Amino acid sequence: MENHHKFSIWYVLIAIWIVLILHNLIVQMFAVKHIPYSEFVKALNAGMVVEVAIGQDRIEGKMKVIQDGPEVEKPFSTVRVDPDLSDLLEKHNVTFKGVIETHFLRNLASWVFPLILFFGIWYVMMRRFAARQGSFLTLGKKKAKVYMEDEVGVTFDDAAGVDEAKEELVEVIDFLKTPEKFTRLGGKLPKGILLVGPPGTGKTLLARAVAGESKVPFFSMSGSEFVELFVGMGAARVRDLFAQAKEKAPCIIFIDELDALGKARGLGITGGHDEREQTLNQLLVEMDGFDPTIGVILMAATNRPEILDPALLRPGRFDRHVLVDRPDKRGREEILMVHLKGIVVDKDVEVEIVAGMTPGFVGADLANLANEATLLAVRHNKDKVGMAEFQEAVERIVAGLEKKNRLINKMEREIVAYHEVGHALVALSLPGTDTVRKISIIPRGVAALGYTLQVPTEDRFLMTKSELLNKICVALGGRAAEEIQFQDVSTGAHNDLSRATDIARSMVKQYGMSPKLGNVYFEKDRQRQFPDLGMPSAKDYSEQTAQVMDSEIKAIIDSQYEAVKEILSKHKNVLDEGAALVLKEESIEGDRLKKLLEAHQKT
Repeated sequence: MENHHKFSIWYVLIAIWIVLILHNLIVQMFAVKHIPYSEFVKALNAGMVVEVAIGQDRIEGKMKVIQDGPEVEKPFSTVRVDPDLSDLLEKHNVTFKGVIETHFLRNLASWVFPLILFFGIWYVMMRRFAARQGSFLTLGKKKAKVYMEDEVGVTFDDAAGVDEAKEELVEVIDFLKTPEKFTRLGGKLPKGILLVGPPGTGKTLLARAVAGESKVPFFSMSGSEFVELFVGMGAARVRDLFAQAKEKAPCIIFIDELDALGKARGLGITGGHDEREQTLNQLLVEMDGFDPTIGVILMAATNRPEILDPALLRPGRFDRHVLVDRPDKRGREEILMVHLKGIVVDKDVEVEIVAGMTPGFVGADLANLANEATLLAVRHNKDKVGMAEFQEAVERIVAGLEKKNRLINKMEREIVAYHEVGHALVALSLPGTDTVRKISIIPRGVAALGYTLQVPTEDRFLMTKSELLNKICVALGGRAAEEIQFQDVSTGAHNDLSRATDIARSMVKQYGMSPKLGNVYFEKDRQRQFPDLGMPSAKDYSEQTAQVMDSEIKAIIDSQYEAVKEILSKHKNVLDEGAALVLKEESIEGDRLKKLLEAHQKT
């Protein structure tokens, strides 16, 4: 493993301090007291001058001085004034001589040492720059972090919730441990393994776990670290990385964020053969050239596989794709158990319930959730992390931080209360909607003045047309409640309208749920060849079809809005009671509104 010592500015400051002290000592050592010529004459007449050296314009020598009792000789200098000085010196029997003036030592102390200090600082800074960026002699060397067999420290036990991906990677571990098992029958392991999945699902963790289980060196490098300012440096780093990996085989090369390096070629506006494309070409050549039987496994991770160059994905290169998807409820439970190992948890914490409250969360989100809950317990001066902290942590992550100090006038609070209760009441009245867990008018996040927390009872992968229409109804419930109560609407429904319109547009253009348009798919997935320059994109349908789409989307929204108004008008008493309850307590559980609705339906 390469050792990198942490640089500190204190090292430079201490070095400067030591050099300044040495400079002062040397200057004081050679310091000469400068006295007026008249004082020199008085000392000469008093017999205190021991010896002198006479220059053309200066006189230097030693004179007797009484210092703290004993008499000592001290050097002195003065400007020569009397041209008949030799007669005066002979009169007093003082040894004198003529010298060629030189101030070498003083010059050495005055400018050589500052020069040494300057070059010392320059050398330290250049060493620091070279350690981070590489000198001209090491620009082509690899920048990968190398973890040896006993330094990886990660196994499959640390990678929870991705059982299918782990099963795909077991073959890699077997090959690195016992390659003869595969070569005996003439089998070859895939040259490249590409881990594909959303951000935070544990792709890098899985790659390190493979190295930890296999007990082999692990070369880790980001795709962006290959691309340099100087032309050809990225390709040189690729060659050096593969060369060093072959020396330490069996081992694993892991390239994180492969899309930074392996983006499809020829997508640039200028069409030039830039440095990134040269680096990608060299990577393709190296993957074709190395023999997988030597034990070098190339792994990479990306969350944007659709933009990768097709040459990277063909058989013989990254020919095995392992999906690392978002975990389901069981997977979230396993991930939470891993993160709860180092936390003091109370007995009331039910991992199954916490996992059910976090649909769509990935491993990184769950790690953040466990940490947020722990910090909340510390803030509340608790000895253990309880279920209340986990619930509050979920709300902080989903809805944002509470802003209880934000001043909202009475009218706005009443509008927000009716708005949120409208959402919840529609969700409770329609089948197939997510469970209403909490209703709050406490401002959260950047712009949310209130929120209705809905939690699905199970993971869903398909939705029916009626369920999508009910989702639109729930989104429009807040706007409808405002109109029914105040005969006016506010700007608070802009996010709700956006979500409802997106669902309706998807129903028309993607899911074929429009009677007029039929079972036709209009949202063609295409790879953008040019960045968005403000120009309209080409459509695969006519303007007449586009007008029908717009009318169908509007028809869906309007029909569901009328259905919502009918539901809320029918349960106007529950709407009023629920809004009053929320205004009084600021936040209530969804079960309380559900009981109010059930009591009203019985009467």
